[in-house]
Amino acid sequence: MNAQACAHGMGHDLVVPRWPALQLDDVETILQAYPQAGRPLDLRWHSPRPFSSAALVRTDRTELFVKRHHHRLRQAGDLAEEHAFVKHLARHALPVPQWLQDQSGHTARQVGDWACEVQYVAEGEDWYRDRHSWTAYRSTREAEAAGEALAQLHVAAADFVRPPRRSRLLVNNFRLFGASGTLTALQAELDVRPALADYLAPREWRQDLQQHLLDPYQRQLLAQLPSYPALWTHGDWHGSNLLWRTTPKGPKVQSILDFGLSDRSFALFDLATAIERALIPWLDLDEGGTTVAELDQLDALLHGYTRVQPVTAAQLRQLACLLPLAHADFALSEVEYFAGIAEDPASADIAYHRYLLGHADWFGSAEGQRLTAHLQTMARRAA
Repeated sequence: MNAQACAHGMGHDLVVPRWPALQLDDVETILQAYPQAGRPLDLRWHSPRPFSSAALVRTDRTELFVKRHHHRLRQAGDLAEEHAFVKHLARHALPVPQWLQDQSGHTARQVGDWACEVQYVAEGEDWYRDRHSWTAYRSTREAEAAGEALAQLHVAAADFVRPPRRSRLLVNNFRLFGASGTLTALQAELDVRPALADYLAPREWRQDLQQHLLDPYQRQLLAQLPSYPALWTHGDWHGSNLLWRTTPKGPKVQSILDFGLSDRSFALFDLATAIERALIPWLDLDEGGTTVAELDQLDALLHGYTRVQPVTAAQLRQLACLLPLAHADFALSEVEYFAGIAEDPASADIAYHRYLLGHADWFGSAEGQRLTAHLQTMARRAA
């Protein structure tokens, strides 16, 4: 298979992408609206990320990152919400993407069936370019640097006051599983989420959610989770969404990328997501292997985070209870995406059985209990 036509699938293997790869003539059409972009000369790299098409583009003026989303998943207005958050972080001196503006001053535009965005290439080395989500950092020092950068993002985001994203597709939040009445709330949403409704209709989904997620984990979590201040968060924090540099004091995050899953949640949820995305080798579990959490990297990530933002003993206990549910809202959204927009029922089944239910079940295993016990021990020491 041509490397330019591959995407990350639901396992370790590369697959044929759902969305057609960008071609030079596609990029020429997109860049016509950006006078400062120059004329595209060639495409230097195609991103393997599965939910959009993206490429590094060399023009006669500069190098750009061009990204294209199908309108059923993202429209220009959806991208504008994301861009507003990132521009806010830039005003707080965070190293985040910078978008080109078209002739009307917009950073996102609709081109036929596609919502398109064009970024200047961010600074830093892409040490994790070919790695999947759900793979660990290369070292504890990089995990520590990632934790520090995440805390800096949370500080900068504190005064960004905007409503949640309009889209419920492939954004990361804790709306359904972070409050009681999850089953009733989900049932009420199914009228406006027809692809998810059709997928769930022949399944005992209420029983599944109750048995695998709500009974084992939610009651204990809600008993001790306070009402945290709402905060727009990154939602997809792992090594391949960061660019890096080497300093005399060790690795540092040079740029923060890919805010496509960002939404309003709260800081502890984003920290739980950062652990879930990078420190548990889920792809090994999904393929029948051993899944052992990276506890040394967990310690390092939390150490880096607390250099900027304190994490109390109570928050460490809450984090241990939050982790088994942190993936759940997004997993349902993946089911909806694969069942509806991508028209990929096999991947929808994987998202439902292996991701939504299976990852929760892992926290009841010996290795899952080892991870949460480790956080509880940290909480006792902090107290």
